[in-house]
This record gives sequence, structure tokens and C-alpha cells, in this order.
Amino acid sequence: MVHLFLQSRSRIEVMFNTVQRQQLLALARQSIAWGLEHNRAKAISITDFDNELTVPRASFVTLYKNKKLRGCIGSLKPRRALVEDVTQNAYAAAFNDLRFEAVQLSELEHLKISISVLTPAVEMTFTTEQQLLEQIRPEIDGLILKEGQKVATFLPSVWAQLPDKQDFLNHLKQKAGLVVGYWSKTITVSSYQSESFEEMAN
Repeated sequence: MVHLFLQSRSRIEVMFNTVQRQQLLALARQSIAWGLEHNRAKAISITDFDNELTVPRASFVTLYKNKKLRGCIGSLKPRRALVEDVTQNAYAAAFNDLRFEAVQLSELEHLKISISVLTPAVEMTFTTEQQLLEQIRPEIDGLILKEGQKVATFLPSVWAQLPDKQDFLNHLKQKAGLVVGYWSKTITVSSYQSESFEEMAN
């Protein structure tokens, strides 16, 4: 079982202390375990947690197995208390990510859970792709790209796999269902940052 916790690099002011991070990671794991038995996310009472954890915030929960992605679901806007958001997103990452089969009981102890808590997204101002690229900050910014009904996001952690700004943007376009060279006057991009922390195996 996973017991040791580590916060990954962050370029924003730390929002949560070690105990609070541990609480959020424990909630995520408990919600997955509950889901395996009850087919739903674990119900919680927000009055059991520090005020910092009950403020509405957007979060993503990412699951890894043997260092490979096993599920990732999140929220782009703060719609509910953070503890509720993490609990629901953990369940969804384990059982509702359509890219993967639902997590099985035999996998639970082999999963590593990562949580990213997002800052509010800010729409960027630009008229050309080059102007957009000049504003993007590698390893700091997550991006939300929208074009009509097409929407996609990359967390700041994706910079580890795509360190070049142009590659980062190209892959984000593809994730949104657009071709790499696509550009239009109606495309919008918003940036956000995240505080990320994850479990680490003994």
C-alpha cells in the first residue's frame, strides 16, 4: 500500500500543507476503494475538513500504474468544495475514463494517485499563433483550448512529456480534434497554474 507523499514542483504559492495534501490523496484512494464495492463515489461531509479544503476549486485526479497513465478526470471550473471535487474525480478517473477499462480490485494497491488543484483560468489575448506562443510559459502554464464545441486541456505536468511550446500546442490541438496547422480568429486559449502532489510507493 502507498503511504509516503511528495509534492511535485510548483511555480505558484503553495495552497496546502502536508497534512491537507495527505487528506486529499487519502480521500481519492478511499473513493476508488468505495467505488469498487458500491459502484459510486464515496459520500463525504465537508464539515469534517479544514476550511481551505472546502473552498470551491477545480481539480484533476490522475492515476498511474507501473508508471503508465491509468486514468485522468478533472474539472476546469470550481463547481463544488475541493474535497467533493477530488472525491468525485477520483472515482471518475478509475471507472469513467473512456480510454481505459474500469479499475479492478487487483489493481488498487498498484495505483499511484496524483492530484492537481487548479488556479482560476485566465483567457489570453492574441491574434496570431506566434503571439500566443510568446506568452506561454513552459512548466508553469496549463492551457485550455476552445474552438466552437471543441475543448481540450493540458495540465502543467504535460510539459514533462512535451517541453517544446510548439509541440505542446500542436498536441493540444490534436486532443481537441483539430489538425496541427489549424488556426482561426475564433480560437481561444486560457492559461492556469496548478499545485500538484502525488503518492509515492515505499
